[in-house]
Amino acid sequence: MSKRHTRFVCQECGAVQPKWMGRCPDCGEWNTLVETMVESDSRSPPSVDSDTILRNPPRKLSEVRADELARIPVPLVEFSRVLGGGIVPGSLVLIGGDPGIGKSTLLLQVSALLAQNGGKVLYVSGEESAQQIKMRAHRLGLAPEELYVLTETNLHSIIEHVSQLHPTAVVVDSIQTVYLEELSSAAGSVSQVRECAALLMRTAKADNVPVFLVGHVTKAGSIAGPRVLEHIVDTVLYLEGDRFHAYRLLRSVKNRFGATSEVGVFEMKNEGLVEVLNPSAAFLEERLPNASGSAIGVTMEGTRPIMVEFQALSSITAFGNPRRTANGIDFNRLLLLVAVLSKRVGLQLSDQDVFVNVIGGLTVSEPAADLAVAVAIASGYRNKPVAADIALVGEIGLSGELRSVGQIGARLNEAAKLGFKRCILPRSLRRAVLEEPPIELLAARSLADAVEMALVR
Repeated sequence: MSKRHTRFVCQECGAVQPKWMGRCPDCGEWNTLVETMVESDSRSPPSVDSDTILRNPPRKLSEVRADELARIPVPLVEFSRVLGGGIVPGSLVLIGGDPGIGKSTLLLQVSALLAQNGGKVLYVSGEESAQQIKMRAHRLGLAPEELYVLTETNLHSIIEHVSQLHPTAVVVDSIQTVYLEELSSAAGSVSQVRECAALLMRTAKADNVPVFLVGHVTKAGSIAGPRVLEHIVDTVLYLEGDRFHAYRLLRSVKNRFGATSEVGVFEMKNEGLVEVLNPSAAFLEERLPNASGSAIGVTMEGTRPIMVEFQALSSITAFGNPRRTANGIDFNRLLLLVAVLSKRVGLQLSDQDVFVNVIGGLTVSEPAADLAVAVAIASGYRNKPVAADIALVGEIGLSGELRSVGQIGARLNEAAKLGFKRCILPRSLRRAVLEEPPIELLAARSLADAVEMALVR
């Protein structure tokens, strides 16, 4: 017999609590618990038919064929790069990002490109009317014949249209707006998002059609709804960037069909998101080579090396406690680098406000950028520029030593391609480089040595 009882479900983490509380004890967020009716079934589970078991017996792993998946090509190189080389039929892809960052624009462009290549594409919108989508397509210069628009939020109706149209791809914008009638909770609730995503996954696998889902994000930047949503889908992509900058980064944080942490770079223009095939050159385009407080680091975004300019400025503080401002890097990492520069290099930063900025609106999190950030701070403090032909790579330890990083060959090739002649790197990495590196290598053991090598005397 089925029984109904009330539980309170957190809209941030999906945790279930027996009573309402102002703050969720699992994730710590305030006012996120929502009353939800839960049905429990006390009946014994149904028995499995023996014929069903025989139709799907276990197989030896050695007998399972692992043929290459036939991917659907997309004429958008950066988008295909993030997906691992194209769209896999039957895959379920979730795309999240801040409001207004360009999620709907990107998926409308991808839908139009797929429709132009001879396949039907169904674009389902639960937030915009068909006229609004037509206006955006007209602004972007898109006029595909095989792109179908559906404004619907009932998921059973959407799946029925998919079965009748047989499209090559489906876009649902967004997963928080669709609902199932058999669930009593409102659209966007934890149970609705979870069950709708599970049904869309079964539809994608059964019909062998790729499905793209747009997901709303919370104020913390993570995709709204239960965490299980990211476990259900095959690929999770985040569209990142500063709304006041033109560049957008499409980052893969989960991909069952390719490399994770892969990044595609786009530029927002009047005609939509335009791919940037050489992001390093774009980010360094407005660089002043002889300005103090500027250093060039080589970071890895997935399998792609990107040259990034780090700028730093220090000035005597007007307050009792000096300020530390980080834009594009982790704030705690900045505090660590300032402490190492003060203790191990001898820079008197205790009375200095220190500001660090990553040019282009990028967010860099890998430790290999430590050396470039530290040298930029030292350059700004001493008011001496970094040599214009030097790139920097290395992680900094608390003792001031330089530690090795991975994929040094790809980093050096990227630096050489953009005209850099020298690279300062940890001494331990010198043995990992080929006998004939593309640029001159300056091996440093400590941060103090690297600062003296980099600054123009």
